[in-house]
Amino acid sequence: MEYVALVSVLALMQYVAFGAAVAGARGRYGVKAPAVAGHEIFERYFRVQQNTLELVVVLLPSLWLFARYVDAHWAALLGAVYLLGRMLYFLGYVRDPGKRELGFALSLGPVLVLLVGALIGAGARLAGG
Repeated sequence: MEYVALVSVLALMQYVAFGAAVAGARGRYGVKAPAVAGHEIFERYFRVQQNTLELVVVLLPSLWLFARYVDAHWAALLGAVYLLGRMLYFLGYVRDPGKRELGFALSLGPVLVLLVGALIGAGARLAGG
C-alpha cells in the first residue's frame, strides 16, 4: 500500500504544481484575480488545472478502493500511468490544445480502469467471492 500512498501524494503534488503554473501564468499574462479569462495561454493553464481537479477527485478514491479490493501494485502502476498522462496533457494543452489527446487518454483510461475495477472487486467481495 506504500506505493499507492506514494502515487496519491504525487498526484496531489502534481495538482499543486499545476496550480502554481496557473499563478505564474496569471502574472505573466496579466490576468488579475478573480478573472479566469483574458489571455489564451493563461486560459490553457487554467483549463489544465481545472481538468486535473475534475479527474483527481475520481482518481484518489478509485485508487485506494482498487488497491483494497483488487491489487495494490496494479493500483499504483495505473496511478503512475495517470501521473504520466497528466504531465503529457499539461505539456500538450499549453503548447497546443489540439495536442492533448494522448495525455488525456493516459489520464482518463487508468481512472476508468481503477473505478470499474473497484466496483467489480467490492461487488465480488460482497457476493462472497
